[in-house]
Amino acid sequence: MEMQEAYKQKLSAQLKEWDAQINLFAAKAESAGADMKIRHAETLRELRGIQHTASERMRDLEKASGEAWEQVRLTADKVWEDLKTGMADAHSRFK
Repeated sequence: MEMQEAYKQKLSAQLKEWDAQINLFAAKAESAGADMKIRHAETLRELRGIQHTASERMRDLEKASGEAWEQVRLTADKVWEDLKTGMADAHSRFK
């Protein structure tokens, strides 16, 4: 059970960090010109969508136990990988 709790804490901390980074990207987009705002708006929409899905997986992890927890963890890992990839992509776009 300790491993499950540590896993949830790790994901929660990562989600908070990514939330702060997405907010920073949004602030940069707001201060950009009109063309950049339009291009960045789609990136931000995608990131927020994946972030929302990641938050849902966190809630699922809180509720799951036993074998169900392992299945939810695998799904959460996939979502986290998608968000990690999206964040890396956004980082390169917002430089």
